[in-house]
Amino acid sequence: CLRTESRNLDMRDATPTQPAPRDVPLGYLRAFLTVLVVAHHAALAYHPFAPKAPASLRTPPYWWAAFPVVDEHKWPMAPLFVGVNDVFFMSLMFLISGVFAAPGLRRKGASAFLRDRAFRLGVTFVLSAALLAPLAYYPPYLATGADASPSAFVSEWLALGVWPAGPAWFLWVLLAFGLIAALAHKAAPRGLDALGSAAQRLSSPGRFFSALVVASAIAYLPMAGLFTSETWSNWGPFWVQTSRVLHYGVYFLAGLSLGAFGRDLGLFSKDGALARRWYLWIGATIGSIGLSLVALAKIMPTWENGGSGPSVILGAAGNFTFVLICASASFACLGIFLRFARTAHAIVDSLAANAFGIYLFHYAWVSWLQFAIVGIDLSGGLKMLTVLVGAVGLSWAMTAALRRNASVARVL
Repeated sequence: CLRTESRNLDMRDATPTQPAPRDVPLGYLRAFLTVLVVAHHAALAYHPFAPKAPASLRTPPYWWAAFPVVDEHKWPMAPLFVGVNDVFFMSLMFLISGVFAAPGLRRKGASAFLRDRAFRLGVTFVLSAALLAPLAYYPPYLATGADASPSAFVSEWLALGVWPAGPAWFLWVLLAFGLIAALAHKAAPRGLDALGSAAQRLSSPGRFFSALVVASAIAYLPMAGLFTSETWSNWGPFWVQTSRVLHYGVYFLAGLSLGAFGRDLGLFSKDGALARRWYLWIGATIGSIGLSLVALAKIMPTWENGGSGPSVILGAAGNFTFVLICASASFACLGIFLRFARTAHAIVDSLAANAFGIYLFHYAWVSWLQFAIVGIDLSGGLKMLTVLVGAVGLSWAMTAALRRNASVARVL
């Protein structure tokens, strides 16, 4: 009955001129994660273990692609903040993207869905990789003391032999997942119903959590055994973190199943167990982080004095804590927003409406703001907060202004 009701709701919104109903908790969570992405990048310049700025952009390893600006003022909490973010926030972004993709795929059909995705994500990826990424990486070039002219930077950039795309990697991977989903829907139109049925059977938070942990462990552990977290594969500007690509696919598929069942049913019920017991998942996240610290304490000595590293079992145990933290932190965020984000607010509405543009534009603003305040004598924590507020505000205003144009609004 619940599946039938969900399909009827989708059919009710099937007219091309009628948008899908707004989902306040998930929309606000997506906006929160976008701000968290900005905060993550704002903190990297003040990380105590950030590598030194290179003498030239062409000097490998290209750490400047991850740390465009490195400031001598440090924020002691940056390792914990960045470390926890890195474990879960992009996975949860893929899950939420899958949730919103499912009803769109059912309403529009495979061809129209893929056409819209290619337009929105493809266009923004090209613009981000071609223009916004080089703009964001201009400051590390200036820090080398080389010729500051734009033409000199362009010559240096084209001579790199690689094309870092910054956070735009998320766009093309999401587009690839959308392509796979559209092709699967074209080949098996009842596949979404099967995914929705699976989400219904796993509608208990404990069951869905267990299934997500098992599936992501199967996808992640073999890859993590072969590739380190610092390993990225690329083809031109198409970058992806090698060990996590299958793991991200699992989270996108989990989101598809939840979206196919219904954005206000089962796990996402605003009066369901996840919303009522959100605090338990905070505890589970803290416990998972504690397990990871224990594993790290066991693993670190194996590398000392030229050691060969951890055994296969110990390494797998350490990698499994990544899976646990990712799932528990994702459930904690979902539970908190399902419980407390129930009423729309004008300012948060604006943030949510402009979140996609903030994601696109923030990296350049972060990089230039970090570069602008390098010489100012402030603590790393205050600098990080300054960059965060400035980058969010400027990206937000820029997106809102651009969206006044109807053609741009179709993309942003």
